[in-house]
Amino acid sequence: MEQTNVAVIGAGPAGLAVGACLRKAAVDFIILEKGEQVGAAWRRHYQRLHLHTIKRFSSLPFQPFDRSYPRYIPRAELVRYLESYAAHFDIKPRFGETVRSVRRDANAWIVESASGSFHAESVVIASGMNAAPVMPDFSGRENFKGRVVHSADYADATPFRRQRVLVVGMGNTGAEIALDLLEGGAEPTISVRNGVHIVPRDLFGIPIQVVAMAASTLPSRANDTLFPFILDLALGDLAKFGIKRPQQGILEQAAKSHKIPVLDIGTAKKISEGAITVMPGISTMTGDGVVFANGEKRLFDVIIFATGYRPSYRSFLASDDIAPDVERNEDNAGIYFVGFHVPITGQLRQIGKEALSVANDIARRSNARAAR
Repeated sequence: MEQTNVAVIGAGPAGLAVGACLRKAAVDFIILEKGEQVGAAWRRHYQRLHLHTIKRFSSLPFQPFDRSYPRYIPRAELVRYLESYAAHFDIKPRFGETVRSVRRDANAWIVESASGSFHAESVVIASGMNAAPVMPDFSGRENFKGRVVHSADYADATPFRRQRVLVVGMGNTGAEIALDLLEGGAEPTISVRNGVHIVPRDLFGIPIQVVAMAASTLPSRANDTLFPFILDLALGDLAKFGIKRPQQGILEQAAKSHKIPVLDIGTAKKISEGAITVMPGISTMTGDGVVFANGEKRLFDVIIFATGYRPSYRSFLASDDIAPDVERNEDNAGIYFVGFHVPITGQLRQIGKEALSVANDIARRSNARAAR
């Protein structure tokens, strides 16, 4: 059984950030990655994807983005940044290592992976939020004769040109795919089951991330009261086009339901122009289309489920007492989660903060053990 101070699970932005922080703290570690490259999830995302947060507040610890990078980093450029980040800090993940179990062993942990077992004083789970696509099972789905895909398998609009496409779900992914489909010559419709908050990526020329960071110093109730008026000025009243706001305000929803608003890059304008139609949730699927909750039936050639993902840590962690939001205690001491919180101020910024905190705590615990 191989010994290590820290076993890090995942070589995406969170795992690499932890690795860099541990390297700075002179703590021994290994990174286990089930894929064959760093940033595997980012490599699979649709081609037009850009970060919704500005480069100044989206870099990982100790290595800012180069000045030549645009304000909003394209997916491909982020992948290159992750590659250079790993090289800069001499981070060499062990690829093809699917973790099968993580279990407690006295005051340490045993990690079982595809190649064997590792004994680690600490474990950092950085396997990401987007591990397993969620595919809902709607009534009548087996009857639909068109094409059904998950957004995880969507690359660009080319295969859907001149087709009637229903995008199910209006998170950031669903909103952007609908826009991409429209610009690529398809006829998109979005099915929105519940209310959704939409904010512009830039509010009157100021990045919304910067606005959110400034607003976070004010009481949540004040922000949630003020923002709807500001957003109606920026985007117009989208309720008449089928987009209703949730009862929870933006900050309240982020804090209690862990949902961030849609950061709009043009979808709202196309909805208000009638180029993208918004429909309610699905009641049932038919052979050639969908019946919506309002009783209206429409025909579609393709249905794309932009219905999100589940994290993978439950596949190797059997105990519900070990999870990102569980309070630390003696039973879960030495196991950490990084990258499972998505605040409105930006996930990559949050990852950097979490990685530094976790690495400092691991170094403190390691030094305490050495001093005994």
